[in-house]
Amino acid sequence: MDYTLPTKTIAEVQDDLIKRFTHFANPKDRYRYLIDMGKKLQNMGEEFQTDENRIHGCQSQVWIHIEEKDGRLFMQAKSDAAIVSGLIALLLQFYNGRTPEEVASAPLEFLGKIGLLQQLSPNRSTGLYHMIKRIQAEGQARV
Repeated sequence: MDYTLPTKTIAEVQDDLIKRFTHFANPKDRYRYLIDMGKKLQNMGEEFQTDENRIHGCQSQVWIHIEEKDGRLFMQAKSDAAIVSGLIALLLQFYNGRTPEEVASAPLEFLGKIGLLQQLSPNRSTGLYHMIKRIQAEGQARV
């Protein structure tokens, strides 16, 4: 598990992600960038790929393991699908290393502004919703 603290505020991370994704005029380029993000996910040990860590409601296999250390939540995740791995990487950039309060209440309007939500299939949108709800619930439970 990587316990590196974020160097940017949530607002700065949102602005950065919006700039990165809106840089691409072609939606396919956004998807390529998202897939590249997913390829850089930290390797998740098999011991964390449990039913308890599995995100139910996703079409793909998705696991998210969350640990609290020094009042902050640290996450690692894995999926068997390239685009979903990218979505996880996007969420981890946003949530990883934040306080439970930040995780529970951080605004997510950047997701609509980066131009991906409009392109996701209904199944992927549902999966993204379940991933976000699981992460936020972990934050809420620790507030």
